[in-house]
Amino acid sequence: MKKIKRREFLKTSISAVAAATIVPRPILGGKGYAAPSDRLNIAGIGVGGQGGGDLRQMEGENIVALCDVDWDRAARTFERYPDARRYKDFRVMLEKQKDIDAVVVATADHTHAVAAMAAIQMGKHVYCEKPLTHTIYEARTLTQAAHEAGVATQMGNQGHAMESMRILCEWIWDGAIGEVAEVHAWTPHPVWPQGIDRPQETPPVPSTLDWDLWLGPAPSRPYHPCYLPQLWRGWWDFGTGGLGDMGCHIFDHIVWSLKLGAPTSVEASFSWFVPEVTWDKPKNTETFPRASIVTYKFPGRQGFPPLTLTWYDGGLMPPRPEELATDAKMGDTYGGALYVGDKGKILCGSHGANSLRILPEERMRDYRRPPKTLARSIGHHKEWIEACKGGEPAGSNFNYGGPMTETVLLGNIAMQTGVKLIWDAESMSFPNSPEANRFIHKTYRDGWSL
Repeated sequence: MKKIKRREFLKTSISAVAAATIVPRPILGGKGYAAPSDRLNIAGIGVGGQGGGDLRQMEGENIVALCDVDWDRAARTFERYPDARRYKDFRVMLEKQKDIDAVVVATADHTHAVAAMAAIQMGKHVYCEKPLTHTIYEARTLTQAAHEAGVATQMGNQGHAMESMRILCEWIWDGAIGEVAEVHAWTPHPVWPQGIDRPQETPPVPSTLDWDLWLGPAPSRPYHPCYLPQLWRGWWDFGTGGLGDMGCHIFDHIVWSLKLGAPTSVEASFSWFVPEVTWDKPKNTETFPRASIVTYKFPGRQGFPPLTLTWYDGGLMPPRPEELATDAKMGDTYGGALYVGDKGKILCGSHGANSLRILPEERMRDYRRPPKTLARSIGHHKEWIEACKGGEPAGSNFNYGGPMTETVLLGNIAMQTGVKLIWDAESMSFPNSPEANRFIHKTYRDGWSL
C-alpha cells in the first residue's frame, strides 16, 4: 500500500471541525415521509449489544441483514427484524447479499477496521462505533479508504450531535474563559477487570458462539467467559481500555472546541500489573493497567496557544478546582473535563460536554452568552442517513473521527512503552522510539486482512 500521509486526506478536517454544518436534504414526499425507493437497505455487523441500539435509531430505513457471531446474544435484535437475513460471518454477508447500501459496525474493537474496510471496498456507506479502530495504522488507512471511495461515514460518538457540544464551542470561541492552555479529562472506567493475567482454564465454547469468528484477526487463544460479552475491553488483543472506551466521547468536545490537530508528544504513568510484579517485570502483555494518567502536548494553532491535555482513568482525578463548591460534583457518572483558561474555567460532563458551568460562579452569572453560530444537528444517526442519501457529511465522519481516534490510541502506546514519545503524525512514527513503532499496527491472523 502506498505511503499514507495524514495531511493529504485531512485538509478538510479543520474546516469540518470549525463549521460542523449539517444540512439535511429535503425528504421526498413531504415532511416525515420517505417513499420505499428512498429508503436505505442497512445491514448490521455485531447486533447483540450497541449495534442493536444503533439499528433502532434507523428504523425509518430498511433493515435487511443482521450479522453476529453469537446468535443467542443477538436473539432480541433478530426478533425485532424478522425479515432481515441472518449471518455469522460479515464477509459472507457482504459477498452474498447484493442489496445492501450501508453497514453499521458494532463489533469488539479489534474487528472494527476489517469489517468497516470490507464494506468500504464494496462501496457501502459505513457507520462504525467508537473507537473507530484498534490501531493507529487502521485508523489512518480506514480514513483514507473512505475518503477515496466517497462513501458516507460516521463514528459512533453520539455526543457529537448534542446541543451542549455546540454551546461549549461557541463559549470557547467567544473567549468565555480566555486563552485555554490546559485541559484535564477523566473517566472512572474501567468498570471491568484490568491488571490481570490470562486465565488458565479452558471451558467449552457456548454452542451459539462461533469463537473463531469472534477472534477474527486477533491471535488465537482458548475461549473463556472473562472476554465476553463486554469484558474484552480490558484486553490488549481485543479492546482499547478505559481511554479507548471513553476517550472518543470526552476528547470530542476538546478536539472540536480547541481545533486540535495531532499532538507532538505523549507520555503515561500507570498502575503496575498483577500478579507477578517484579522490578524487572512490572507489567504483563495481556490487559491494560487498572489506572493511568496520560499527558498529551499539542502545538499552538491559529488563535490558540499550545495545549497540555491530561487524561485520568481508573478512579484517578485531577485536582479539584478551588472555585468549585465543596459539595458540587465534578463531571458525571462517566467522567468529565475541566478547561483551564487565563480568565476562568469551564467544567463539564462526559458525553457531549453536558452539565456546562463556568467557574468561578460569578463569572457564570455575569457572562453574556454569544449567538448561536454553529448549525444544530438533526441527530447523530440521522446525520449519517442523510449523508448516505447525498446530503452533507455527518459531523463525526471518518475525516474527523479517524484523527481523533489516532490521538486516543497514542495514549495506549504510551502505556505500553512507559517513556515520553515524540509523535510525527505525517510519517506516522515515533522518531525517538523505534520500539514504540511496533505498536502502531498489529499482525493479523491468517485469513484476515485490511
